Amino acid sequence: MKLYAKKYVSIKSDKDFRFLFKRGESIVTYAFVCYVRENKRRVNRMGIVTGKKVGNAVKRSRARRVIREAFRLIDPCLKSSTDKRYDFIFVARAKTPELKSTKLYELMKKQILDRYGKSGN
Repeated sequence: MKLYAKKYVSIKSDKDFRFLFKRGESIVTYAFVCYVRENKRRVNRMGIVTGKKVGNAVKRSRARRVIREAFRLIDPCLKSSTDKRYDFIFVARAKTPELKSTKLYELMKKQILDRYGKSGN
């Protein structure tokens, strides 16, 4: 019996990352850059990129944790508001490790949910 279920499905292949960077729509905020493209799967997938400009390893890990938590909160809202599923790649910026996950959640809600959730475009 599986006791622990992963809270999101991650994008791992370099091919998928390059495809999204090239063909995905970009959403730019002061905290992150998000590349989005519709997929044909049954789940939303997410990938996170944290470059060295974000800071040292501790700050990069914190940026990934904060983005992961904010996406975990927004994913059920996105699933319930539209039948379409998307691939997301979040690129952390220098401000990302300094933010709380609730602030990042509000940014994601404003940018992603308003654009892709309600209308389903």
